[in-house]
Amino acid sequence: MDVFAPEILSDDDANDHERLGALRQDPAVEITDHRSMLAGQLADLYPTTGHDHSQEPGRWVYYPWRRTLIGILGPSSFHRLRLDRNRNKITSDEQEYFGHLRIGVIGLSVGHAIAYTLAHEGLCGHLKLADFDSLELSNLNRIPASVLDLGLNKAVVAARRIAELNPYLPIEVYRSGLQDSNIEAFLDGVDILIEECDSLDMKVQVREHARRRRIPVLMETSDRGLFDVERFDLEPDRPLFHGLLGRIEAQSLRSLSMTDKAPHVMRILEGSALSARMAASMVEIERTVGSWPQLAGDVQLGGATVAAAVRRFGLERQRLRYQQTDHSDDEANLSSGRIRIDLDRHLSRLDPEPLLGPAPITATATAENAPIFVTDPREAIALAIRRAPSGGNSQPWRIGIHPTQVDIILDPLRQVCMDVQFRGSYVAIGAAEFNARVAAARFGVLGSTELCPPDAESRVVARISLGTNHDAQLDKLYEAMFARASNRSQGTRSAFDPSTMAALADSVRPEGGSLTLIPDEDGLDRLGGVLAASDRIRYLAPNLHHEMFSELRWPGDADQDLGIDVRTLGLDAADLAKLGVASRSDVMDYLARWQGGQALGDNTYDRVVSSSAIAIVSVAGDDPGDYLRGGAAVERFWITACSLGLGVYPMSPVFLYARSPSDLLGLSPEYSSELASLQQDMDDIIGSTCNQAPVLMLRLVHQPGAAQRSRRRDIAGLLVQAGASTDD
Repeated sequence: MDVFAPEILSDDDANDHERLGALRQDPAVEITDHRSMLAGQLADLYPTTGHDHSQEPGRWVYYPWRRTLIGILGPSSFHRLRLDRNRNKITSDEQEYFGHLRIGVIGLSVGHAIAYTLAHEGLCGHLKLADFDSLELSNLNRIPASVLDLGLNKAVVAARRIAELNPYLPIEVYRSGLQDSNIEAFLDGVDILIEECDSLDMKVQVREHARRRRIPVLMETSDRGLFDVERFDLEPDRPLFHGLLGRIEAQSLRSLSMTDKAPHVMRILEGSALSARMAASMVEIERTVGSWPQLAGDVQLGGATVAAAVRRFGLERQRLRYQQTDHSDDEANLSSGRIRIDLDRHLSRLDPEPLLGPAPITATATAENAPIFVTDPREAIALAIRRAPSGGNSQPWRIGIHPTQVDIILDPLRQVCMDVQFRGSYVAIGAAEFNARVAAARFGVLGSTELCPPDAESRVVARISLGTNHDAQLDKLYEAMFARASNRSQGTRSAFDPSTMAALADSVRPEGGSLTLIPDEDGLDRLGGVLAASDRIRYLAPNLHHEMFSELRWPGDADQDLGIDVRTLGLDAADLAKLGVASRSDVMDYLARWQGGQALGDNTYDRVVSSSAIAIVSVAGDDPGDYLRGGAAVERFWITACSLGLGVYPMSPVFLYARSPSDLLGLSPEYSSELASLQQDMDDIIGSTCNQAPVLMLRLVHQPGAAQRSRRRDIAGLLVQAGASTDD
């Protein structure tokens, strides 16, 4: 008897007790209980799910054709464990949706591999299989069955194999194949039809019925990977076989001989596109070969092709069902048409040349690490301005040199989206203005400095007038100013001695800044969590992600004098490889959809908690002048810290220069509310008040390694000659 459905039995069901007892008493029945082992594997899954699988009772499955009784997990737990390794090629939500698809497969030679692959990937919740033929030994060149199955109906063979993979999957078997009497019943409830039968008139007939019912049809023909999609659900007037047969109907084909049907078959197969071996074999049918040849590998490829198409169909249906309007996901679109996935053609294109890939990044970045000796004070001031730090090394300034003054001019072309209302540019220019004063003090030409918001005409933000004064405190910072750098080496976590604490606190006061240090483990842990969460958003938010990676410079990139050289990031080869993956916007898009990506902030968290302290430089007020003063305070602090032997580099807190809900909305509409919450958490940790504006947050470590620095723009390109437009 062609039994294909297993019996699902439960110890908790009184109706199953007698049957289970009989099976256990039958010496011919082999009994294996996997429930305890599978429960342990289920408990080890990560992450755990909200469903309490531990409360779901297991089941016994009896396979009569094997005379075997097996104890397994209940259906929900079984599916969760069996399909766990599909994630996230198929997400849990997508997997659940696929479990509702009803799929019909006609013809279980090529169709066997297709049906099994669909069940294997969990792409259906109900299968209908139709084939009238029985398995012969010559079929075993391509059908993944065994000699134990010879003589059985092909649909039954496929159903049994699928049942041994997933006993909970409902399967209907039509042993007599499709006929006029049962074709309507077979198509009832089917979401997508896969046609792999040999009969030409049945191929046409099922399409006529499918088109009338608006059921899409897929067909895979193994030669050269020929694959067809006919979306009758979207195109109810679409001609059958893409119009290759004209207006022919199934009824008119039934009376034709095989010879008369041959031209129609060749039109479907497009004889001119057949592989040479297949075309030559067609000439030899019923002479030296019995039928057209098919290879197991080609059939298995067909199973993979159809599975990929069904995934697209299911994703498309899921998007429509939940009214998701994002059409950017190309994997959720399946159009009508025909393609060939010809492996032989691709293998013929193998390139014998070695794929060397990019050279490993082992060289160090180069930048001037000492002051350039000049005699003109104005030139020294310009070089000091150029050496100042800026967000993303954007260098948002031009320099105007005049006989009695040096101007620092805002360069609006360097603004980025995180530079909200040019606050970041003002901080950078404030740091540059401090450097200018240091250089002026060294050359004894220190005069007055005027800080002002730029007007539309000149965009001058800081004007350093040359005088005759000298400041010993500034003068002694000259060499240290040129040596100052972002040091991203790991360093060591150590306590600060009182003198260091005092020197750091004293450094910001002359510029009107205030300093908060967080050295304790609890504070660092809390702050690390907040900064890690904000860094995750920086990766996932499209505009922030684009901006972050547009700042990075890899060896060989153009415009190396701007942005951050990746060789200065202190990353090893593994972390650089991860950075390459993180640079892909398509990868970040998936992580955002899955509400994942927590690991994106791990490096930030690790750096924070391994710090000696996190320093926050703040100023009172929120005007451009306040940020200019804050930039000077940051630069003085940074130079002082480096002089004390500390490693210093700026962190990326929750977008420091966003001060209002509208600012956060402009940065990231998708994450503005989450950013606001993180910003409040950060304020609570650092003790910030409403009248304080954090200017920059910096990591401090002891015993740092050697610092590597990104380059600066050529000084000639920064200068604005007297009388020239600042828009140049």
